[in-house]
Amino acid sequence: MQQGYQKIDVSGISVPLKVTKGHFATNHSHTNYYIDLTTVKARASEAHAVAAKLVENYLFGMVVDTIICDEGTEVIGAFIAEELTKSGAMNTNAHKTVYIVKPEFNTNSQIIFRDNIKPMIRGKNILIVEGSVSTGKTINRVMEAVKYYGGKLSGVTAVFSAISSYNGVPVVSVYGKNDLPDYEYTDYNDCPLCKAGQPIDGLVNSFGVSMI
Repeated sequence: MQQGYQKIDVSGISVPLKVTKGHFATNHSHTNYYIDLTTVKARASEAHAVAAKLVENYLFGMVVDTIICDEGTEVIGAFIAEELTKSGAMNTNAHKTVYIVKPEFNTNSQIIFRDNIKPMIRGKNILIVEGSVSTGKTINRVMEAVKYYGGKLSGVTAVFSAISSYNGVPVVSVYGKNDLPDYEYTDYNDCPLCKAGQPIDGLVNSFGVSMI
């Protein structure tokens, strides 16, 4: 793990928020923290705890037919589906179960769904699951795809989110700025760390971080 790694205990869940403070560049912004979701995405016990927390606090009673798992959140999405099913949540699927899909990207970075996946989107109640949200631009891309392919948006959720809504749609998360009050994100051209001459410590995407 990179230098400066720390855990932040969050009330109501056994899985701490793991972060590294510094100067990081994402696809959409510069941030002063790297939010490390590696084990949350890959370790079954942590993914299950996060999913259970989301369903218990935010998603109970929601109608969900299909979960679109963006940013490598398929394990979390599968546990969300399990928790929703256990809680008796309704869906309109003939098999009375929840579909788990992940977006595919074409050469223009646009989301596409193949013909065999389209029936899991068209006319279905869709829950979008994200990893870490700062600007909301990634959410917007998935929301546009849901609309284009004829899905009905039920909700948007994330493991960590710095925003509470995007274009009027609530973004519910396990961790947020209440847990990391000094978390900041800015446009590349308006980054105070860049203006102060602080070099970038790492490049961040949904797979993790590459330290420089």
